[in-house]
Amino acid sequence: MQLGINLGYWGAGMDADNLAVAQEADRLGYAVCWAAEAYGSDAATVLTWVAAQTRRIDVGSAIFQIPARQPAMTAMTAATLDSLSQGRFRLGLGVSGPQVSEGWYGVKFDKPLARTREYVEIIRKAMTRERLSYDGDHWTLPPRRPRQAHQAHRAPPARAHPLYIAAIGPKNLEQTGEIADGALLIFPSADHLEDTAVKHLRAGREKAGKTLDGFDICPTVPSPWATTRTWPRSPTPSARTPRSTSAAWAAASRTSTTSWRGAWATSARPPRSRTST
Repeated sequence: MQLGINLGYWGAGMDADNLAVAQEADRLGYAVCWAAEAYGSDAATVLTWVAAQTRRIDVGSAIFQIPARQPAMTAMTAATLDSLSQGRFRLGLGVSGPQVSEGWYGVKFDKPLARTREYVEIIRKAMTRERLSYDGDHWTLPPRRPRQAHQAHRAPPARAHPLYIAAIGPKNLEQTGEIADGALLIFPSADHLEDTAVKHLRAGREKAGKTLDGFDICPTVPSPWATTRTWPRSPTPSARTPRSTSAAWAAASRTSTTSWRGAWATSARPPRSRTST
């Protein structure tokens, strides 16, 4: 089992504290620091800033929103972040929801599973420097023939980028097990994790001819703590300062992520070379 932290959304009034928490987690040997985005701050900028001021801890997007970026742009961002952080980046993706997809990005929220599958397939092509030619229901590259398909001008990374998907629901979880390297879970219950998530991820892995060995399962759970003997009262979130459910409830609280590799295997840190699915 590995431990991580989730900074949630940036700009919620605890930015300096969040950086200090990331640096302390780095010092203590935590495996990963995740950051989120919705419709206020982007995750890529935050992760670049954190990576520049830490040494060992991985940095991960939880999540990069699929409607926010074209898949090739996401591949470029991931490759650049991984290079700048010296191989410490983990790419987490998710479709978000209709309010953000349509209300913020102007992208119709339809067929999220099919859209996610195509998005991942294009990213895999771009990251391995295949010529970016793709003919799907949601993306066609290049859009008009016979225009030339491009390939990334940078060399492919020495390791396969770990790709995670934020998944809720049986079908989404099963597809995540099939096409991703890990799953980002929210609202998990330790007592019911097998029935609500793991069995669906396992079914997806079996569909791909694989097992859960080497697959990262990352539940995000609230983990409040305090430095005083007096436990702080649960604050009422301010309408002026929105907080995500995966962000800290107060300055004395933080969110932790726990990563189970494979069938509850344990390791000190994730391996640096992975096999792409």
